[in-house]
Amino acid sequence: MSSASSRPGEAADLFDAAPPRSVREADGAPLAERLRPQSIDEMVGQTHLLGAGRPLRLAFEAGKPHSMILWGPPGVGKTTLARLTARAFDAEFIALSAVMSGVKDIRAAVEEAGRYQARGRRTIVFVDEVHRFNKSQQDAFLPYVESGLFTFIGATTENPSFEVNSALLSRASVYVLKSLSAEELATLFARAVDSSLAEVVFDEVARDRIIGLADGDARRLLNLVEILQTAVSGTQRTRIDAPFVDDALSANLRRFDKGGELFHDQISALHKSVRGSNPDAALYWFVRMLDGGADPLYVARRVIRMAVEDIGLADPRALDLALAAAQTYERLGSPEGELALAEAVIYMACASKSNAVYVAYNQARQFVAGDASREVPLRLRNAPTRLMKDLDYGRGYRYAHDEADAYAAGETYLPDGMSEQHWYRPSSRGLEARIGERLVELRARDFKARAGAVDADAGKPDD
Repeated sequence: MSSASSRPGEAADLFDAAPPRSVREADGAPLAERLRPQSIDEMVGQTHLLGAGRPLRLAFEAGKPHSMILWGPPGVGKTTLARLTARAFDAEFIALSAVMSGVKDIRAAVEEAGRYQARGRRTIVFVDEVHRFNKSQQDAFLPYVESGLFTFIGATTENPSFEVNSALLSRASVYVLKSLSAEELATLFARAVDSSLAEVVFDEVARDRIIGLADGDARRLLNLVEILQTAVSGTQRTRIDAPFVDDALSANLRRFDKGGELFHDQISALHKSVRGSNPDAALYWFVRMLDGGADPLYVARRVIRMAVEDIGLADPRALDLALAAAQTYERLGSPEGELALAEAVIYMACASKSNAVYVAYNQARQFVAGDASREVPLRLRNAPTRLMKDLDYGRGYRYAHDEADAYAAGETYLPDGMSEQHWYRPSSRGLEARIGERLVELRARDFKARAGAVDADAGKPDD
């Protein structure tokens, strides 16, 4: 835990670069410390929240702090914005990490906030990775937020609609922070170079390569600059080009938040590209995920899901190919096995599409969930024992193979008293078009057989 007013020298996040200040220009000071912002005007990015007339700018100008949830990917300014909020409102700042803290730490923060309140001081309690707190831990903040003991600020990379308790969420404003644009990263890059590599000239391609590798994450960009600073130190190099950047940063991949919002966004983009029958877009998102460190077998499982959800019986070969691609990857590993997955992704995108099986399954589930437990008709029951036969189990069952075209026209296989259902409606694409034609033919035969049975019953004399 820390207090902004009592410990003004604490390091903030790396991404909110301010012009270097002489008080922090001592030799050996970390880049983050040299570029630490002193006000929201010095932050890079988030102009949709901090620009003139924007929500957080208006809140700062009104001088009234309020509880909030800062939601965004890593390295976009959540922690720094929380710290600057405390500075702007002249409030004490208590920081907790949901990864490291527990109920004991929450109680200690409450006690500390109480002491500040007794001295007439405001307090902001900041919880990083708030989504990692369980329900009871999140609930522990509620009475103190409601009483005004402190202002609550939570930071999360996950969608707060799913990860933050509704009670806590209803008492806080949610602000969505965005990845930094290339232009914003370029501004931060220029400040970082002026501070740490002023004697070195970066060519345009090298600069763009670093900004691309940062991938919207300002903290990552500054880390990359520090790596380059280490690589250059002790050499006579005065110019940095793209090959030097590639060599120095060869171990660095694009940001890929496994299990986080970005992860699910890219999976969604891949799935929608396949569903939209765009093989190039599907291949792009597939390669993006691999480039970012996604588990190829996870992607393989999603491709299998696409085969059954979006292609189904329009092209049953899709499922076979998806399963074979997953098995091929398991046997070959990377990078050879990834080619099999790419083949499956392209096939899925090009295949005929149908979600008829997916829709039928969900409709059947919904019906059964809301319906009574109907009994199996006697004619459909198995009769392996004499007792069961004596109880008429299996009596009246029509063996389809003994009937014309192996089809018992007019028979029903649903529970007695239940109307015929038509959940499965084949599309007119691929193999499913032929399936649809077959079902239309069989239903016509059912109708004819049942109509004939009714006519036969009508001709019988009454008892």
